[in-house]
Amino acid sequence: MTYPAATGDLPPVSGAVRPPSYERSAVIDLEAIRHNVRRLAAAASPAQVMAVVKADAYGHGAVPVARAALEAGAGWLGVAHISEALALRAAGIEAPMLAWLHTAESNFGAAVAAGVDIGCSGWELERIVAAAREQERPARVHLKVDTGLGRNGATIDVWDSLVGEAMEYQDEGLLRVVGIFSHLAVADEPERPETDDQLAAFREVLAIAEDAGVDPEVRHLANTPATLSRPDTHFDLVRVGLGIYGLSPFEGQTSAELGLRPAMTVRTVVAHCKDVPDGQGVSYGLNYHTHGASTLGLIPLGYADGVPRVATGGPVRVEGVTYPVVGRIAMDQMVIDLGARHVSAGGHSLLGAEAELFGDGADGGPTADDWARAAGTINYEIVTRISPRVPRTFINEKPAP
Repeated sequence: MTYPAATGDLPPVSGAVRPPSYERSAVIDLEAIRHNVRRLAAAASPAQVMAVVKADAYGHGAVPVARAALEAGAGWLGVAHISEALALRAAGIEAPMLAWLHTAESNFGAAVAAGVDIGCSGWELERIVAAAREQERPARVHLKVDTGLGRNGATIDVWDSLVGEAMEYQDEGLLRVVGIFSHLAVADEPERPETDDQLAAFREVLAIAEDAGVDPEVRHLANTPATLSRPDTHFDLVRVGLGIYGLSPFEGQTSAELGLRPAMTVRTVVAHCKDVPDGQGVSYGLNYHTHGASTLGLIPLGYADGVPRVATGGPVRVEGVTYPVVGRIAMDQMVIDLGARHVSAGGHSLLGAEAELFGDGADGGPTADDWARAAGTINYEIVTRISPRVPRTFINEKPAP
């Protein structure tokens, strides 16, 4: 098995050892978050922006990211689970927020008590009403319709009856229908016609709701790719997730081309260096062997840290040079082949040097997109799967003056 050659000019070897707190870290640039929110808000205007901070803000840290997004002009926060919304409330965040993915065990009462808006596809309605009665407080509900994605959301066939039932409860003072929404299936492929079909269906269900007396505060359909490419889908509010983290949703466009800045940098230090002979096997299965005398560098991150096991060939940048991972990625570690030029001469070594897996791509450095290609997946998965074993470090916590 062969891999691409290392790229970049080889710098002098420093061997500098970092402090223990630097061993492994995911560094989150909150000013990049603010920049991205401002960029997306400009694209969405006059629609408002909902910053989607589900899944611990795509692995970036929900509370710090939520605060940064609000500072930059986001008017809403979005999460999947009620528990995620309650954690934001517990942190003192009072902004409007919506939770939309529920089970029969979801704590609707806590959501109503905390003033969290609740997405409703139909089956939840009775449970939401029961929670409102218990809390003696009307629930704030966003009715969701399935316009073609085929996940949650009421079907078009039952939409009329759902709206009618919700309005009966609204007349009783048990809830307020404050939103109507749906979700796009292929907005990241702008040439596909299904987005037009979904938009047409959404307009139809809005008309049905309006005829039934619904006067929503917000109608929302657009995700990040639609925010950037389909202004006709913006309505009153756009829900942006991937974009606020500085990643591109489009196959043919980079973050930089979209005016976005990746916010997460994952880095560690080289944990071990050793000179090996020609033909040395590397890692489980011995699927890789060195081509001549070489130096191997051990990188102390693996699939337990969220690095995809299948991403052999993923890039690691050490002192300005990008090397591919060789051999299988293990639970806690992986290996890069530093080449013949690092075979010990006078005791020089890259032991302790910074090793960056991905960051903002400046100066040709590796990106989450590079790792996605190596793993045969998408950039969303790369950032969200970085595990809690990798400590998050936040920089630029205060907005720039």
